[in-house]
Amino acid sequence: MPSVAEVAAHKSRSSCWVIVAGHAYDVTDFLDEHPGGARSILRFAGHDATAEYEPLHPPGTMETLPKDKHLGPVNGAPTTSNVTQTSTPSPSPSSLSPTAMQIQVPVALPLSACMSLEDLAQVAAVKLSPRAAAYYNSGAETRYSRDRNRRDWSRIGLRPRVLINVGPTPKMRTNVMGFDSSLPVFIAPAAHARFGHPDGELCLARTAARMDIAQCVSTYASVAAADIASEFFRDPYKRGGALFFQLYIPRVKKDAEKLIAVAKAAGYQALVVTVDAPVIGKRDDDAQFQALAAAAVDGGGSQSKEDTGNESQALPPLPGQESGTLRAAHNATFEWSDLPWIRQCWGSEHPILLKGVQTAEDALLATQQVDADGKRLVDGIYLSNHGGRQLDYAPTSVRTLLDLRRRAAQVFDLLPVYVDGGVLRGTDVVKALCLGARAVGLGRGFLYALSAYGTAGALRAVHILSDEIQTTLRLLGVADVAELDTRYLDLSEFGIERAKL
Repeated sequence: MPSVAEVAAHKSRSSCWVIVAGHAYDVTDFLDEHPGGARSILRFAGHDATAEYEPLHPPGTMETLPKDKHLGPVNGAPTTSNVTQTSTPSPSPSSLSPTAMQIQVPVALPLSACMSLEDLAQVAAVKLSPRAAAYYNSGAETRYSRDRNRRDWSRIGLRPRVLINVGPTPKMRTNVMGFDSSLPVFIAPAAHARFGHPDGELCLARTAARMDIAQCVSTYASVAAADIASEFFRDPYKRGGALFFQLYIPRVKKDAEKLIAVAKAAGYQALVVTVDAPVIGKRDDDAQFQALAAAAVDGGGSQSKEDTGNESQALPPLPGQESGTLRAAHNATFEWSDLPWIRQCWGSEHPILLKGVQTAEDALLATQQVDADGKRLVDGIYLSNHGGRQLDYAPTSVRTLLDLRRRAAQVFDLLPVYVDGGVLRGTDVVKALCLGARAVGLGRGFLYALSAYGTAGALRAVHILSDEIQTTLRLLGVADVAELDTRYLDLSEFGIERAKL
């Protein structure tokens, strides 16, 4: 049984031990394999990493290490995280909410008083830890893409028609990758939901099952993929829905095959292949928080060699010779010619989507991918700039939809098109459908909802979106989402006349 002092002696790259839930583990050989890079582990080398580990990883993850890396219980170490949220001030609601809030509510709104997804985000701001807020709200570099995602939806106006019989309830049901959905909305993949609530992605699985919508589960979910599937399929209040798996291609392709096999065995019904992440984007907010946390672990006021300003000690590697491990968690060689391999692993029974398409050129290429027998390798296109977290200044889904309509309109007839990014209102959903999208994904919106009120918050988010979509349709003079097209849009702020679309 190692002692706390013995673990503390192993705090280098050559010998790295950590404590998780009262047990010590030798993770030296795993440093460069970790998706977050070696630094994310080394900052806890010789220390207790439980508080950081538990919200990020599915239970049982440490048990997958070789048995000789399990060093046993640590004498004197706590068996669970005792970190509370009260020791660190939370960010203000305005700093977390995706839109600027003019009225600051001093206490969290009760669930019944949350009338919008912005309200749920405001409640989440009060409850989330600074670590969670930094991760959920981060964007690439200047955050321009993240912020423009929201702004671009607001630049599209609506053109209502009047004196039209819209009936008591508009038709909102649609088909999402071959599966019926009560709304043209799905839960977009977003990692680490346990940052916001102990049940994490299980809250979203229950919501999808109970509200008859689709959930797309991230490779980096904080609950095991099989457990999420079990929750979805066995929920006692299940009324429908569908379950998709979002795949990042790991550096080692055999690891991708293992992930696909797990998803197939668990019953996932579509594979969403992420294509915009050969490396992880430079997310300064998240990285800065981790750097500050590492400094705190090292003793707060102590300085690293880099912080001393000593030129001989702080000499960095030459440009182009950096390890790049932190942002190189994925396979940077993955290309179009690998799609037959993905199809072979996944099979032909269920659909494959490409997530992260951002240009008309790539959308067209997606429609042209076929196997040796001429069968399509791609069943749907998912327009996304990763919530503004990958390439800064990348186009928003609004702009990519407009690009498709102007330069490759045939894509909409060949494959269904899905979008996400900056969507917080039912009006945003309706605008996307008018531009040709089949359905719209929300990631941060549902993370904030579950962070605010768990499963009840996520259910409330769906109810709010349903209300807003219904209201928008009826005020537009539309009785069925299938009727929506660009006739109902004012795109003058993009310099586009109606006749051109």
